[in-house]
Amino acid sequence: MKFVDEAFIDVAAGDGGNGCVSFRHEKYKEFGGPDGGDGGRGGHVYALADPNLNTLIDFRYARRHEAKRGQHGMGSDRFGAAADDITLKMPIGTLICDAETGDVLHELMTPGERVLVAKGGDGGFGNLRFKSSINRAPRQKTPGWPGEKKSLKLELKVLADVGLLGMPNAGKSTFITAVSNARPKIADYPFTTLYPHLGVVRVGPEQSFVVADIPGLIEGASEGAGLGHQFLRHLQRTRLLLHIVDIAPFDEGVDPVAQARSIVAELKKYDKALHAKPRWLVLNKLDMVPAEERAARVKDFVRRLRWKGPVFEISALTREGCEPLVQAIYRHVRAEQDAAAPDAPRDPRFDD
Repeated sequence: MKFVDEAFIDVAAGDGGNGCVSFRHEKYKEFGGPDGGDGGRGGHVYALADPNLNTLIDFRYARRHEAKRGQHGMGSDRFGAAADDITLKMPIGTLICDAETGDVLHELMTPGERVLVAKGGDGGFGNLRFKSSINRAPRQKTPGWPGEKKSLKLELKVLADVGLLGMPNAGKSTFITAVSNARPKIADYPFTTLYPHLGVVRVGPEQSFVVADIPGLIEGASEGAGLGHQFLRHLQRTRLLLHIVDIAPFDEGVDPVAQARSIVAELKKYDKALHAKPRWLVLNKLDMVPAEERAARVKDFVRRLRWKGPVFEISALTREGCEPLVQAIYRHVRAEQDAAAPDAPRDPRFDD
């Protein structure tokens, strides 16, 4: 299935039914009085967070969603029936924004969460409503109120605990394949990842975390170069970023330190809050470096980059060093969860 993380739709709630002007007509009752009922309410439009969905592709081809109007009022004190509501199923993590102003209207974060995105119009009043002691035969009625109509922008931000950063061909897809159940495309050329992949990393029984792999970033990504800028939003809800660097590039003219600096610069240009997230350095492809040269190369890289945070040395291909990294990530994510909501119910994934 094609991954779609952005869509524009138009929603229209149903108009309310019109009120009715009617008078009772019964045998031997010459002046039966007004009996026109109210119109029915128009259908609402709801959005529902469905955990079985992971893309907005359904809304790429179905752009307009319109509820029906309420039934008109009728004589003999009969009110019009309300129209059926419609429910739009969306992936968890969907932002519902006003397409014109960009304001965030709703954010679907909980499975089964249901929010009202367009309210149906109320039904109009029939002449039964206008009866009084001085107005015995009213002929007034009101039309139904119009339903809300909105143009919406849907934006999906995947829910993951850990996000992977890096240049194309840094080994992000190989890493997520090595540690999780995700199976992205892997090849010896850049941009093999064209859309985000999610992988569940199992540390133990009922102990796991979710990793998100996005297309590789290149210099100028924050201005739209390459593919990764389109998916940086998917890292905004993560608790930790792993900056994966190819420590042994095939091209001897490529400087891994310069590449690492450019990634950090693009991250800061795109979103300072994203740049401020905890970030670990993961030096990948150590299997391509002779064993006797590894320590010196890693030390030189860290010194030139002036890196002060955690550093991990791995080979995603041979899985060397992956297990200690996974355990460290699990402990960090668990600590982050506890610090964010110490009194909240614990996530069962992090129960011992």
